[in-house]
Amino acid sequence: MSDEKPAREPIQEDARIDALEARLRAAREREEQRNRSQVKGADANYRSGNRALANLLGGIIGGLVIGFAVDALLDIAPWGLLSGLFLGTVSAFRSIIQNANTRPVDEAQRPDGKG
Repeated sequence: MSDEKPAREPIQEDARIDALEARLRAAREREEQRNRSQVKGADANYRSGNRALANLLGGIIGGLVIGFAVDALLDIAPWGLLSGLFLGTVSAFRSIIQNANTRPVDEAQRPDGKG
């Protein structure tokens, strides 16, 4: 290589560019913080919806099974099945209404910290 100096001197970075990059970095961090999901895991509304669905399905299916068993044991078809279906549905809606009247506990407020 030669020891000659290049015709142009290297361009020094401008302090304004460094300040602009720092402001852009800070703006990106603020934007990421703002867009980050606030909820970790399933939120309370999602859990209460799943609970309502489970109560409804469990009540109806449980009533049908118990009604069918009563029909088979007492030979009173279809009245055991119909009454079991009716009682299971009433029980499911009763538990859904009870759960709707209670306020869900946030994970931060739970003493055991589990969700």
